[in-house]
Amino acid sequence: MSTSYVHLNVENKVGYIEFYNPSHNALPAAMLARLTELIGTAGADPSVTVIVLKSGGDRTFCAGASFEELIAISNPHQGAEFFEGFANVINALRNCPKITIGRVQGKAVGGGVGLAAATDYCMATTHSEIKLSELTIGIGPFVIEPAVTRKIGLSAMSQLSLEASRFFSAQWAQEKGLFMKVCPSIGALDTEVSLLAAQLCAYNPEALQKLKKTFWEGTEHWGELLNERASVSGRLVLSDFTKTQLKKYK
Repeated sequence: MSTSYVHLNVENKVGYIEFYNPSHNALPAAMLARLTELIGTAGADPSVTVIVLKSGGDRTFCAGASFEELIAISNPHQGAEFFEGFANVINALRNCPKITIGRVQGKAVGGGVGLAAATDYCMATTHSEIKLSELTIGIGPFVIEPAVTRKIGLSAMSQLSLEASRFFSAQWAQEKGLFMKVCPSIGALDTEVSLLAAQLCAYNPEALQKLKKTFWEGTEHWGELLNERASVSGRLVLSDFTKTQLKKYK
């Protein structure tokens, strides 16, 4: 596979939203916008009961922000706009009336951890290590922090974000509550995802939607909060420290 894509496929009441970028499934602004759009589409589709969020390839679930686009940011407004892309996807998952299942087949970095945390039930493989590397380039995981902290707690979030050069194991992520199940292979992961999706589709859709609302009570302010956090990141990405660090990736 060499071409980026984001698509939605509906099968047996399950909406599969899949994204792929040959650059380790990093997410540029256009792909973030498309993800937000398709989450909304699947959420509004009466033929969809459950949504599965997944990525293509077998090594990396999501490498987070596109470094090419980070390097190109030249003013605070442009920076805020870019990070709002992640805010919009997280809020789309939060506001979506359907239960969402995260299928994390490989490593997740930065915003990729945020996407996993924003799903309602996330499963992974033993190779699904996670890292919040933002501090290493002079920014912070501000936009995704509420979603990650909601799942793993402040103590684990502090460790994850401050040990910014370290990959944490899938077992650690399961122990902290990010992953509900860790499977030995991608095949086993797909089996578990399919089984759970089929099981959920057999339940009363209205009950599932009410339960989804219950899960996310207390997050009603996130629309404003995450955009504020995006502005913080948008300013930091213009700092001399960050510009120097990003030059290493040119």
